[in-house]
Amino acid sequence: MKVFQCGCTRFALEGDGYRPLVMGILNITPDSFSDGGKYFSLSSALRHAEDMIADGVDIIDIGAESSRPGSEPVPLQEELDRVMPVIEALKDCGKPLSIDTYKPEVMAAAIAAGADMINDICGFQSEASLKAVLDNSCGLCVMHMQGKPKTMQDDPHYGNVTVEVTQFLSEQVKRMEKTGIAKERICIDPGFGFGKSLEDNIILLKHIDFMQEKLDLPVLAGLSRKSVVAKLTGRPVEKRLAGNLAIALSAVEHGAAIVRVHEVAETVDALKVWMATR
Repeated sequence: MKVFQCGCTRFALEGDGYRPLVMGILNITPDSFSDGGKYFSLSSALRHAEDMIADGVDIIDIGAESSRPGSEPVPLQEELDRVMPVIEALKDCGKPLSIDTYKPEVMAAAIAAGADMINDICGFQSEASLKAVLDNSCGLCVMHMQGKPKTMQDDPHYGNVTVEVTQFLSEQVKRMEKTGIAKERICIDPGFGFGKSLEDNIILLKHIDFMQEKLDLPVLAGLSRKSVVAKLTGRPVEKRLAGNLAIALSAVEHGAAIVRVHEVAETVDALKVWMATR
């Protein structure tokens, strides 16, 4: 049976009772594109986490540095000051905690504090990041990004976006396995919106099953509230719920095993209905 190892939790990715996993977004930043500042205080972050747990979330993804297009990096200590109190407060909440970071120092500190997964927008390309995640059982999300957040949407360009993204992910996974990281700890993310045009995002969405089969790994799809939804619907961030649900279900239809979303309750309900009526 295919599984995804996420710290102490082993998620079955097939079989009776299976449904795609819902990863809930917890941005503890003042400047994220869709909810910057809303959960910046510890109390508001914990309340939101409690709401997501009640709504049926499978994994909580905590981000302390915005990676929106045009964003500036956050100093290491500032990121640690934001994320560590939240990990400490939620480590016994009963749900795996994913930390959205590319800094090896944050990875190591988060894992030591009880994090179950590391979600790296840079795809664990540095030796330091691989070292930080090697000797543990945390889940690892390897993402593709063209460029850096500050400039990635200036002029993204590919010869064949599916081939190039799949090749990058394949090479990174091979590097990780060579260091001794178990394959069942790894999932892959095409990086929707990270150095991708609208056409690129749609092409990648339609080829999730190709990437999943090529690498024999679960695909995580993060499309919630992103510009692809905005461009397809013409709706502002606060009015993208219908588009978010539609694109999440489309990702799952094309093979995604994990969807990273803002609206947990609505996504869980949509997936329950979708699974029951397939």
